Amino acid sequence: MNPCEVRVQIVDPSAFSPPYDHSLSAALARAGADVELVTSRFLYGPVPAGEGYAVNELFYRRTAERGLSAPGRRFVKLAEHVPDMLRLRRHVGAADVVHYQWLAVEPLDLALLPPKRPRLLTAHNVLFHEPRPGQATVRRRILRAMDAVVVHSRHGAEGAERLGADPSRVHVIPHGAFDYLTRQPDEPPLPDDLAAVEGPVVLFFGLIRNYKGVDVLLRAFERVEGAELWVVGMPRIDMAPLRALASDRVRFVERFVTDPEIPAYFRRADLVVLPYREIDQSGVLYTALAFGKPLVLSAVGGFVEVAERHGAARLVPPGDEEALAAAIAELLGDDDARARLADAAARAAAGPYSWDAIAQRTLTLYRELGA
Repeated sequence: MNPCEVRVQIVDPSAFSPPYDHSLSAALARAGADVELVTSRFLYGPVPAGEGYAVNELFYRRTAERGLSAPGRRFVKLAEHVPDMLRLRRHVGAADVVHYQWLAVEPLDLALLPPKRPRLLTAHNVLFHEPRPGQATVRRRILRAMDAVVVHSRHGAEGAERLGADPSRVHVIPHGAFDYLTRQPDEPPLPDDLAAVEGPVVLFFGLIRNYKGVDVLLRAFERVEGAELWVVGMPRIDMAPLRALASDRVRFVERFVTDPEIPAYFRRADLVVLPYREIDQSGVLYTALAFGKPLVLSAVGGFVEVAERHGAARLVPPGDEEALAAAIAELLGDDDARARLADAAARAAAGPYSWDAIAQRTLTLYRELGA
């Protein structure tokens, strides 16, 4: 089947991953598919323009109108969920394939999923960072309800299979490097206090959660001399214990950083460090690859594949403060080693982690499913 005949609906009800949704939609459209992204309005900042594809903000319209600070926001959103999923059931009839990125309320969505086939789910996080009772049972049933499950690494595939997904329905398609962030038209400079920093900068970026190991990084950084650590991202935990661990060479930017602001942080960083306790893949990693930054990663999940297959990162055991400190200090003191990692990162971003390569693999999967 010619890809231009494929009508695709990419579905992310809560706009959990706009960079991924828009990058995949644009790449599929460049490859000739007719693409509609079905989502909700993202309230934290601008998202990429819909270049070559349609955007339908079908979900949670009343919640979006009320804004982030509206009282009872979560309850309003939940009240909208069932009628919006029923609207989706009517809407997907125009598609040849429905590709879910996330399901917002998994226990309800088992009953509310449109019957339209084929349907796929990209399991961005197959397993659970902060598991709740019964969650695994629901996730198992969702994976089994799909005609195909896309994961981003062999580690993700193994996790899906452990949850009971049919191995023949599990397909590894990598996460893409967020190269669109390197071309922001209205890129602002760093805040004045950060722009004034003259020495090396180590960057941790992204939502701050317990499983991401910021505490490990802060303790490790006590052993690193002659550099600053920037911890940049919206907190999802109590920050007081982390601030108590921080020296005067650590700066916190505790807020959501919008797309136009992101380039300045990554361009300034000499080293990007992701000390996660566990993960499959991370959008922050693929942002760092797009900017060609040298990386230090915990040897967990799909991080291992990025480092070992492409030479794009230095690996350290998760939770090992001494090894993490040694890797950071060694790389900050070795310009050539950082340059080799940076070059490998840029080559990986332009090659296997390019969105055009990912779109071709995704279209092949759609065709195999009969779309």
